[in-house]
Amino acid sequence: MFCVSLRLFSNRVRLTALFAALIFVAINASSSSAQRQKIAAEEPIFTEFRGVRIGTPAEEARKKLGSPRDKADDQDFYVFNDTQAVQVYYDKSKMVSAISIDFMSGAEKVPLPKDIVGSEADTRPDGSAYKMVRYPKAGFWVSYSKTAGSSPTITVTIQKIEN
Repeated sequence: MFCVSLRLFSNRVRLTALFAALIFVAINASSSSAQRQKIAAEEPIFTEFRGVRIGTPAEEARKKLGSPRDKADDQDFYVFNDTQAVQVYYDKSKMVSAISIDFMSGAEKVPLPKDIVGSEADTRPDGSAYKMVRYPKAGFWVSYSKTAGSSPTITVTIQKIEN
């Protein structure tokens, strides 16, 4: 391990080194604080699907989305035009806690990552991509996922952050 003894340096050099270290710590702390504020200030881009958002009552979600293909107390499953599958999850109080939308081959108006998470997704060598952004102030996270292959499925998910 490398070790420096300040006893070899004069008081003036030690004070200068201490002062430089304090400035370095102050700059890093303010930069880190600014980054945290920027993240906290970000507003989510994707907040709802067809008028249904996190916290919507199940009854209202079903009115907006129509009759589900499969219905249960804790989730509903919808299919639109055989190219879009949607799962809506409900918490114990029958409020929407998550929405997952799959855009399959042939789907129209497939969103881009920028439309969902505000930036490009992280692409892997096989062509798949993924990006998730947390919005603590809004109380949920949003993700964009693309499978690999010639006819990829795009999955957009919005889910309540559990405390």
